[in-house]
Formats: sequence, structure tokens, C-alpha cells
Amino acid sequence: MREELRKYADDAYEIVTHAANEIGPRLPGSESEKQFHGYMAGKLEELGIKPVQEKFLVAPRASIGGIPYAGWTGIVAALVVLLGVVLGGSTPLFFLASVGLFAMWFWMINSVFFYKTWLDWCFHQEVSMNTYGELLPEDGEYDYTIMLSGHTDTSWNWKHSAVKSKLNPAFAFAKVGFGAVCVIAITVFAVLFFALNIADQYDLYWEIANVYQYLCPFLIGGAFLVTLWLDKNPKTASPGAMDNATGIAIAYEVTKYFKENPDKMPARCRIIDLNCGSEEAGLRGSLAFTRRHKGEEILQNCWNINIDSVADKDFYEVVHGDTWQFTKFNKDLERMFLESMKEAGIEKPGNIVNPVGGCDSTPFHKVGVKTITFAAQNPILTNYYHTFYDQPERFTVDTVGLGFDVVLRVIDKIAEQENKK
Repeated sequence: MREELRKYADDAYEIVTHAANEIGPRLPGSESEKQFHGYMAGKLEELGIKPVQEKFLVAPRASIGGIPYAGWTGIVAALVVLLGVVLGGSTPLFFLASVGLFAMWFWMINSVFFYKTWLDWCFHQEVSMNTYGELLPEDGEYDYTIMLSGHTDTSWNWKHSAVKSKLNPAFAFAKVGFGAVCVIAITVFAVLFFALNIADQYDLYWEIANVYQYLCPFLIGGAFLVTLWLDKNPKTASPGAMDNATGIAIAYEVTKYFKENPDKMPARCRIIDLNCGSEEAGLRGSLAFTRRHKGEEILQNCWNINIDSVADKDFYEVVHGDTWQFTKFNKDLERMFLESMKEAGIEKPGNIVNPVGGCDSTPFHKVGVKTITFAAQNPILTNYYHTFYDQPERFTVDTVGLGFDVVLRVIDKIAEQENKK
């Protein structure tokens, strides 16, 4: 980190510590999430920037937050199927279990895996918001926009990951993976029993039913592991120091830097600091923002730098796509970040694709905005990712400051490219 940037790094770390220690967990749509939005709106006002707040409805449990529901659905369906077997082969019960399981899988595939909002109306909704402010050139004239975004909310505590041993978090997905296999097996048994009864294949039915009765306790136990994925208690949720008070803080400090150093601001460029709500509920804030402003001037000739989790000093990386969302982000920004990280002294900058879930770059990419995600986060599952261990004390000001430095270098490269037009 360049020494002249240290005061901004210190300020960024203060925002991180305030978010994590003073406000604490900020679940999607919660009052504490709104409190953080109010805090950041006040920070923008300190710079003389008018904050804009746009509210939207979010169903916190409609996406990843509802994964435990899949486990409970599996348990109930397993017991319904078992009752059908005990009653001598109840076709209505097998049908009921099959329908319930298929409805659950339809929701899981669309809402949990692909972040679709089609079924949000089926779940309890809360009010969340996006907060942003714009910094204009001194003459008010601009040809392009650089939008810096981060998300204000935090995740529910992942029970399987929140363990003391550094090795155990690696088994978190294995546990839930086993549970998912069990729920799949329950689905197969329910459909198979229904089909065999309809086809009057009773001999085969009884052979499989005998196997199911022995397997049922293990299948229920596996499904129970899925119910434990998230802790419902908001007090044990992640305080979100890394994920993602760091992103919010860096985006704000970039805006502050250019406000205080107008001579350093790119010519004919508008800077927007965007605080997205409810990312952990399935990118709902960035989806709401891009849907609301699609086709509007604010997203035209716009570069979006999404900053998400800058805390692990050995893992600075550019995230150039979301596998589950079928997106690949802007190649120019990918190149700029790799070059900037090396220029900032990062010897081995990472260049990864997000293998699971999604990031706030995806909605921007889908409306034609040039976007990329920047992080400094261990890509291997850790005991502090989405758990109550995500505290500011485990990383340093310098780590956040170096991320701030990298973003400023990328902005200079964007300006160079725009000036060539």
C-alpha cells in the first residue's frame, strides 16, 4: 500500500470495526442492515454527497437462507413414505410425498441455485434497501461512470463451518452433500413406490420397501444435517467484517479520496458509491437496482467494480465469472485488476471463477454493464466464512489498505482506456 493512502486505509478499517462490533450481524431485511445503510448515508453526507435510498422487498428465506427447509421437507416426506409402506402400500401417501418433494426441488433449483425471484412471494418478506451517492467532476460534465459496489448485509451462521479446528470446515459441504444425497434418495423412493403401485408391480415394490425400512433412519439423519446448515438465531449470525464491511468501506474511501483530491479524479468521470442490500438473500439488492434502472442513464457507459471480502492477505484475486449463473465478466477489467495487483506488489494475484453461488457482478453483467468482482478471500472453506468468527480482529488495516490501493490503480487504467476513445 502506498503510504499516502494510509489515512484512507485507517478510515476504512474504522468503518469495518463499526459495522462488525457496534452494529453487528446485519441479516437481509433486518433493522441492523437498515442501520448500516443509515450509517453509510451519513458518511456520504459528510462528504457533501446527497445519498439516495431505494427500498425494495426481500424474502430472506426464499433463496440460500431457506436451505434448512429442504432438509425438513426431506424428513417429513421420508416419514410419509414410511407410513405408506407400513400401511401396506398407500398410493395417495406416496403421491403426496412425491408432489411435496418435487415442489421443493423446483424451488431449490430456481431460487437457491439460479437466484430466480419467481417464488419470493411464497415466503415472508421484509423491507431492504440500496443506498448510493454520486460524485461529479467539478464542472458537472461526464462521459462515463465508475460504480463501486459492495453489500451491506451478512449471512446467517453456517453451523457446519463454525468449528474450532482448521480442518473441520472442509467437511462442511461434505456433510450437507451427504444430506442432499439422502433427500435425493427419499425423492427416488417416493416416486418409485408411487409408480410401482400404479403399475401393480407389488412383488418388486415389497422387495424395495423392505430395503427402505432399513435405510429410512439413515436417510432422515442425512436430511437432518441439511436442516442444520443455517442457524436461525440472528444473534449468532455473521458480523460480516470481511464479508462484506470491507467492500463497503473500500468503495466509500475511494469516493472520499476523489472528493478530497479532485485533481486525481479521472477526467469527465462520475463516481458512484453503491451500497447494495440483501446480497446474502440471493443478490436481491443488485437485482433490484439493475431492474429499476435498466435502460436508464445511470447504467450507460458504466464500469462496475464490485468489492466483496478483502481480508485474507495471501489471496488477493479477481473473480471473472459465476459458474452457477452462467456469467463471465468483463475481460478488460480482469486484465486491469491482474496488472494492478502486480503493480501494487502482490506477487501471485489470483484469477478465479466463483464455483458456487453468485456475486453482485452478475445482475450488472446481465444488463450490459462492464463489471468484475475483486476480493482477498481464501477460496477454501474456512471457519470464519459466513460464521460468527468473521471478526475484524483477525485481519489488518494493511490488508484492507492494499485492496484500496489496487482499486485506485484499476480506476486509473479505466480512465486511460476511456481517454483513448
